[in-house]
Amino acid sequence: MSAVRVKICGLSTEETLAAALEAGADWIGLVHFPRSPRHVALERARALSAAARGRAERVVLLVDPDDALVAAAVEATDPDLIQLHGRESPERVAAIRARTGRPVMKAVGVAGYEDLRLLAPYAAAADRLLLDAKAPPGAALPGGNGIAFDWDLLTGVRLPAGTMLSGGLTPETVAEALRRSGVAAVDVSSGVETSPGRKDPDRIRAFVMAARGTA
Repeated sequence: MSAVRVKICGLSTEETLAAALEAGADWIGLVHFPRSPRHVALERARALSAAARGRAERVVLLVDPDDALVAAAVEATDPDLIQLHGRESPERVAAIRARTGRPVMKAVGVAGYEDLRLLAPYAAAADRLLLDAKAPPGAALPGGNGIAFDWDLLTGVRLPAGTMLSGGLTPETVAEALRRSGVAAVDVSSGVETSPGRKDPDRIRAFVMAARGTA
């Protein structure tokens, strides 16, 4: 099995970005969604993305964006990957991918087996899937809620190549999540924070080490 790949999402400061890069994160995620405590304005995202250029793949996370926002986000961050974390349809995912010429990752909320039926149509439209815990009813955020789904739901499921796992992962749980889910890529945000939106450099380092089995 190839080395586990790691994404640290919701970075907003130079210090925590540096921690993620120095720890060897494969992707760094910048959230542009005003309702999120991890939201960064596009000019701020521009500076952080430029600092990460050539050191990690840069991901801009958008939620149900219109074409104007997609264009502005791509111009500002020059992303290696666009992450769509809303209710975008497979058709919308494909349209954004075609319009921008950038790879697209689609987040799919999972709570039960019925949610896995969405994987095939989204896999046909996106370059990569992110399996996240489905947000609870009434939740303000589509992700980053610090909850996990039952990883055993994925037992025996043939997942598209490059599928990434998210949802409530922490330095303490990521090794078990990898073992039970069978994926080879993970994404963390709230699990390396001391409070919503405040990343902890020590937990970022611990997460990357635990994911790669070197803790």
